[in-house]
Amino acid sequence: MSTQAARSILFTHTSPQQGFKLLELPPELADSLTSNDPPTLQLKSLSTDASQRATTNPEAREYVNLCTPTKTYRVRQVHSSNSIHVIRPSDGGAERGDINIVGGETDELNLVESMTSIAKCGSTLELHTPAEGFSAVPILEKMLGVYDEVDDDKDMVEAIEPVEENGVIQRVFVDVPVSQAQCETGWIELCAFVLGRGTGDAVALCRRPSAKVKLDVWKRVLEGAVLQAIELEKQFLVPDLWKSVLDDGEEPFPRPLFEAVVRRVCEMGGGQLFAEGGLKWASIDKESCMRWVGETYLEAMAPTSASAIGRSEFLNAWKDLLPETWRNEVAFSKLTENSYNHPDPTTICFVNGVDRQKIKKNVSTDASAATAAKKTRNWHELFKNQKRQKR
Repeated sequence: MSTQAARSILFTHTSPQQGFKLLELPPELADSLTSNDPPTLQLKSLSTDASQRATTNPEAREYVNLCTPTKTYRVRQVHSSNSIHVIRPSDGGAERGDINIVGGETDELNLVESMTSIAKCGSTLELHTPAEGFSAVPILEKMLGVYDEVDDDKDMVEAIEPVEENGVIQRVFVDVPVSQAQCETGWIELCAFVLGRGTGDAVALCRRPSAKVKLDVWKRVLEGAVLQAIELEKQFLVPDLWKSVLDDGEEPFPRPLFEAVVRRVCEMGGGQLFAEGGLKWASIDKESCMRWVGETYLEAMAPTSASAIGRSEFLNAWKDLLPETWRNEVAFSKLTENSYNHPDPTTICFVNGVDRQKIKKNVSTDASAATAAKKTRNWHELFKNQKRQKR
């Protein structure tokens, strides 16, 4: 009986081992990085000052996110029961004197065909996207001061060029651990704006208006548009709309606040937040505007179940805050899911973002539990079937 000589490859390891961290990339990110136009990646986390403002949970400060210009991934460490070795094939430069053989002869070593372990990894890093996704809104809500009618912030208002304004906003985004696109979306959603100028703490120069202030600004916008015959559902000049809200040349509120509200309800292409020269032309996104006006009114007038208002009262007030041609389309179905609640059959109140996330997490947890239970039953059935086959 003939035998074949087993071919062996010498396996060695260096000492000391190098420090490696293995990062597992999701397929879509791996494809993006190997494309002809790979994105810039950023590792972002809350700074110490920002984390103190944005969260009371000390564990939240320990997270690091990997961000592309449009997506965010949570970086987390996963331990493995099996160690992973990072190996390097021989380059032919190894000599017998470089290798310490334990319990063997070195005369017949094939140093050309050898592999060397240069690092041993007991864990890997993986990129995770939670079911609820990522949003800059809850972080910016806690970072930025609230602008309302009792503030004395008018003394801070200074004329600021768009380029300088954008610079302040970018400094705020540095401490928001999500992608640039998600930062911009959150900024627009909150109607955040730059109130003053300076080179110090960028966050201190910015504000987010209260629901009541946003509602007051929208009322003035709607009234001004009617008086000046500006059709909001068609393309219009934003400077003309600004002139329509002036009271005998006096500004009823800071212009950056006005532009923030207009930006929130308008159709915007990518990058419009930082368009050179500021807002010029715009047109209202009808569906988005109707939804925002209804939810903003509800947040201002009925923020909790204790302050709930009548459903009919809400619908009538909502209609009065819209252009005439839109009013017949008002319906509860226009509102965002879980953005409102009915304490009783005749009343309605607002549900804030924190409570909405709790609802989403509860639904997600219930679904995960159901899936896990189903899998358990499936394994039980599988093992039962295997036993039957053995018999």
